[in-house]
Amino acid sequence: MKSGKLYALGVAELVRGYAQGVLSPVEVMQSVLDRVESWEDKLQATWLLRPDFALEQAQASEARWRRGAPLGPLDGVPVSIKENIATRGDPLPAGTAAVDLAPAPADAPPAARLKETGAVFFAKTTMPDYGMLSSGLSSFHRLARNPWDLSRTPGGSSAGAGAAAAAGYGPLHLGTDIGGSLRLPASWCGIFTLKPSLGRIPIDPPYMGRAAGPMTRTVSDAALAMQVLSRPDARDSMNLPPQDIPWQDFDVEPGHLRGLRIGLLLDAGCGLAVEPEVREAVEQAARRLEEAGAIIEPMQPFMSQAMLDGMDHLWRMRSLVDMKALRSDQRAKVLPYIRQWAESAAEFSGEHVFRAFSQFHTTRVATVQACARFDYVISPVAPNLPAAAEAPSPTNDPLRPLEHIGFTVPYNMSEQPAASINCGYSSGGLPIGLQIAGQRFDDLGVLRVARAFEQIRGEQHPWPEPANA
Repeated sequence: MKSGKLYALGVAELVRGYAQGVLSPVEVMQSVLDRVESWEDKLQATWLLRPDFALEQAQASEARWRRGAPLGPLDGVPVSIKENIATRGDPLPAGTAAVDLAPAPADAPPAARLKETGAVFFAKTTMPDYGMLSSGLSSFHRLARNPWDLSRTPGGSSAGAGAAAAAGYGPLHLGTDIGGSLRLPASWCGIFTLKPSLGRIPIDPPYMGRAAGPMTRTVSDAALAMQVLSRPDARDSMNLPPQDIPWQDFDVEPGHLRGLRIGLLLDAGCGLAVEPEVREAVEQAARRLEEAGAIIEPMQPFMSQAMLDGMDHLWRMRSLVDMKALRSDQRAKVLPYIRQWAESAAEFSGEHVFRAFSQFHTTRVATVQACARFDYVISPVAPNLPAAAEAPSPTNDPLRPLEHIGFTVPYNMSEQPAASINCGYSSGGLPIGLQIAGQRFDDLGVLRVARAFEQIRGEQHPWPEPANA
């Protein structure tokens, strides 16, 4: 086992190997670091990559396992953390060169939970300016790229995390999502993620619709991470009450699908039209679920362009207010696309902003009502295949920046869990994600449906390899 691809082992395999004494956290971490070195000059997915610090943590973990005293269920597991999740002593650029760098005073809740369990933190992963792009384009970080096709974006805003997971930078990566920032890169990089119910994973600072979640190659790795990430933290005012969820019971057979009522949504009702290859892959996924015994029912769109535009305009105004607080030299460093997007709100009236804000609640109500008669809802994650790496958004238009999030953003506003799992490939070999959404609080149910689908979805393409491998 030691001579194999240790970087590609899952969480359960690692922990079992550590417990049995046949795997070394140090050797695993070194394998991950070697893998990063083979890819990173092309992907540019990490920031604050610190090999020596990672190996020190791995040595401490190895000593604990030898004593039979691991700190928790992720002790010795390599993990990367998205740059906007605070880690004590490290700055938070928020993806933009406009921010004055200062060390964070404390670990944010997700980072704290991972460190408490002994996970080995080896790098932060990159994001675009203020997390407001579905790409790896940043005025602070290097341009992140998609390992399946280096000319394409990995998505965003959890851009580096998506690329890192697909490239094999270890089994576990932590990202965030306010409109699709976990699920979009998961879809375009062919990995798995769970955007949990709002408050399931505490986060600081909390914000309407904002969630943290695991980004992994398998459902298993995400489920095992949830047992740690979902522990409560009083710093999150939206943190759900502590609940004893049996996350380890995610591993169901395909027969679990029998009798489930699953809505099939192929039209978001707003934004970009679904590309034919994406639609075909999702329809094929629906047929596989139906063959396994699920009851598939077509759905009518419940989003509208007014809802999407309202959320867009409120976020423009929020960003404009944030930018007005910057010095002029700082504002000049913000990505021009983001500046133009935010400054377009300068002429919005108070009434316009109020009506825009109202669309958040309208979206929530429409989403809950549309999903009420189903156990789960499936759809594309994104209507499109990944755009060019250099493009800030699929439209490349700052006045139409969110046309690709019509399938993902509703579940942020409704606080429902939603996952992305690979369900097929384009003719050019690019991954296509299936979104699985559940009722509010049914995070474990979404994981179970995803695990059942993982077993029936058909043969997967080999994970991408660096050109010099």
